[in-house]
Formats: sequence, C-alpha cells, structure tokens
Amino acid sequence: MTASDRPSQQPASRRIADALRASIERGELEAGQKLPSERALAEQYGAARNTAREAIRLLAEQGLVTAKHGRGVFVREPQRLFRFGSDRYSIANRETGLTPFRLEAKKQGKVPRIDVLSITREVPPSDVAERLQVPADSESVVHRENHYFADDEPVQIVSTYLRWEEAEGTLLMQAKSGPNGIYGRLEELGHVMTRVRDEISARMPSPEEARVLDLLPGVPVLEVLHTSLDQNSEPFEVSRYVHRADQTGLLYELPVS
Repeated sequence: MTASDRPSQQPASRRIADALRASIERGELEAGQKLPSERALAEQYGAARNTAREAIRLLAEQGLVTAKHGRGVFVREPQRLFRFGSDRYSIANRETGLTPFRLEAKKQGKVPRIDVLSITREVPPSDVAERLQVPADSESVVHRENHYFADDEPVQIVSTYLRWEEAEGTLLMQAKSGPNGIYGRLEELGHVMTRVRDEISARMPSPEEARVLDLLPGVPVLEVLHTSLDQNSEPFEVSRYVHRADQTGLLYELPVS
C-alpha cells in the first residue's frame, strides 16, 4: 500500500471543517449564507452528527462562522480592520476634535462608544512606573479604565495612567475631561505631545479580557504599551491598549535615516 492509498489520519471533524473552509474561501458559501444543518452535514460527509458539530465548532474558532440562536450557523461577514497608525496623534487629526478611536470609527461609518469604567488613584504596575518615571511603591498615578465599542461591538480595552500630582483636582479625574479629551487638559498643564513610543506585542488574552472583548476561543490580542513624551522629552502619559487581534491592524510609516 502506498502512502497515498492509506486512509487519512486527520480526524473526520477536521476534514469536514477543511472542506467547508475551502468552500467559503472559493465563494461557494458566501458571507451571510446559512450552513447546512448538523444532520445534513453528517449525511453529506458520511459522519456522525457529533462529528459535524465539532467541525462547525472548529470553523467558529477560526472566526469563519457564527451561530445565531434559534436560526442556525452562518458564514461570518468579513471584518474590516480598525487601523491605528503612527499619525493618530498628529496635529491635523487632533484639530478634528475627535479622538483617534472616534476618528477611525467615523471613517468606517460606525458609531463609537467609550465606557469609562473607573478613575482611581493607584499603585502603578512596574512597567508603567518605569516609563512614567513615578514611584512604584506608592499611589503615584491615576488610572483611567475605558472600554471601547463600535456599533456596540467591543473593540479594545484602554488603561491610561497619569501622574497623581498633576491630575488631582482637575478634569482629568472626570469621565468627561472637556474639549480634546485628556490631551487637551495635559497641554494646559504644559505637556505638548511631540513624540510617542509604542511597544507592541501579541499574546493570548486573560479570561477577563476575553470576556470583555467577547473573543472567540483561540483569538489573541495585540497589546500596545504607549508612552507620550512632551516638548522636553518628558513622559507624561502611559496607556496600555489591548486590541482584538481579529479586528485591529497597526500601520506605521517611519522615516529611514
């Protein structure tokens, strides 16, 4: 018996999932189209119904299909990426009066929503303390925790840290911080953003992040640890962005010296 004559060692559920994925990629199963029922798939591929159910689960983990309660399983609509680039803090964009997220949502015709979960005085995480140049053993920062949505779908979690000595008693302690957001208030305190440093990594989400972002199993997140530097090269704000990797792209255009 040759290698090609041997039965495939691949599980039946994966073979069915691969066949359905190929049909989706070829356009035979179009976005929004309902998949055959588990019973129909089992009959079509000569498998048990549980095997067909497992194949659908694999497709869902890959983000290719979505189940709608009481209606069935449908091919998922392609998701347009939110692209956050190196120009998101530019003067031209800031002059629109929109935050980078609201500006990107507007470009896509989506309705943005930002939920301010908390504003608290805290002991900073060690990586934040190092970058913001504040003590790591005292309540030296204000932590603003925000969740971002587009058309009510969760997109990112943002944890922003500011120096307590600067934020105390100002609008930086309020959910609505006034025109141009927190950067407007920080400019009033003498910090004009002239440079940013972004440290980017990919990882699997924590259970809480997966819950908040409503992530499918196996979907990672992009973490951006952002530091704002002012006209004196002094760091004045650090934010940790946790993005859905299946809906977010990062675009950087940099000069080459």
